[in-house]
Amino acid sequence: MKTYLHFLWRCFCLSFVGDWRYYVWMFALSAVVLTGLNAWCRQLVDGLATTGMTDQVSWGLYIANFTYLVGMAAAAVMLVIPVYIYRKRELHDLVIFGELLAVAAILMCLLFVSVDLGRPDRFLHIFMRFNFPISMLSWDVVVLNGYLLLNLHICGYLIYCAYRRRPPSRTFYVPFVFVAIVWAFSIHTVTAFLYVGLGSRPFWNSAIIAPRFLASAFAAGPAFIILTLQVIRRFARYRFPDQALGILRGIVTVALTINMFLLVCEIFTEFYTGSAHMASTRYLFFGLHGHDALVPWIWTAIGLSGFAMVVLYTPLARRLGWLNAACVALIVGIWIEKGMGLIVPAFIPSPLGEMVEYTPTRNEIFVCLGIWAFGLLIYTILVRVTVPVLTGRLVLESAGREPGSDTEHGPRAHEAAAGAARN
Repeated sequence: MKTYLHFLWRCFCLSFVGDWRYYVWMFALSAVVLTGLNAWCRQLVDGLATTGMTDQVSWGLYIANFTYLVGMAAAAVMLVIPVYIYRKRELHDLVIFGELLAVAAILMCLLFVSVDLGRPDRFLHIFMRFNFPISMLSWDVVVLNGYLLLNLHICGYLIYCAYRRRPPSRTFYVPFVFVAIVWAFSIHTVTAFLYVGLGSRPFWNSAIIAPRFLASAFAAGPAFIILTLQVIRRFARYRFPDQALGILRGIVTVALTINMFLLVCEIFTEFYTGSAHMASTRYLFFGLHGHDALVPWIWTAIGLSGFAMVVLYTPLARRLGWLNAACVALIVGIWIEKGMGLIVPAFIPSPLGEMVEYTPTRNEIFVCLGIWAFGLLIYTILVRVTVPVLTGRLVLESAGREPGSDTEHGPRAHEAAAGAARN
């Protein structure tokens, strides 16, 4: 226990160590977090009237971000499967970065749900009347918190074993890895069922929602990891196998293709058959009765996803500049599609036929930016601590030196730590 506490203390100290770019990045994120915290305090005082939500549109930007981030968290499984199912051991270390992303994403999910409640004390009502297993909301609480604990255990155990330069026991993490694979599918499926099960919102009453959620998640998540790995390679002196980006690019290409195919299928079904939620679909894509606030959003999303598909299916994807542009376009496009393009249209028109459009307020946007900055802050700290451990620059043998130092130990320490992490 003393060794473990000392390890946590050294990690805490190391999170404050870096070059000027690291300090600028962390200062900028901290400033945005404080701005978001101030906006949330204003919301606590004045209520949800500070947001653009109304009686007719009761879910907005908060739930849109929640839905998107659940997919980002589930996408960590796309790194786990190649390593543990197809035994690509050379990519073992990259699994840790994917699971660290899942931890940060789940924390942001929980924060977005908290701010959407309006009053944090309402969480007490949820737990007093949990209504499990009948309520889908109770299922969502279980799977999100369970997935968070699974990823914390897997990452923490592997990193601590690398710190102590000893091979991890498969008994203590491999079963949890396979449970996490199934759990990753469950968190986004349960989230989809939350929407599908609302009979008063026919826009969501489609069996294709859950497959689309998973396909879009498995495209946006690995795309974000592609960008992250390049930042780590450039600024953190960490080298990963060259084939890693190729594998992730292939996953993104297949997942994005499936997502676009499902989108085309849904559009055809709605406009060709004239189903029950035709009004919401027409409002989303072409506007309805002079209301067209979301039309630019959805066509921008389709354009960005289409651009990403063209790049990924051509030799341009072999160039990092074009690959990065495709990943950014894909991430933004899927955020729009799963956020503003999925959540808001279900409320317009209302069950009474009212046309009340939704526009996020400045205070609402500041709260969202603060939560995103907090998640990026947590992810940056986790990566900052993990890279020195995996590269052998922060190991148990160096405990006698100044806590937080990040000094090389030579090739033997590096090989020992790397070997412990890959076993």
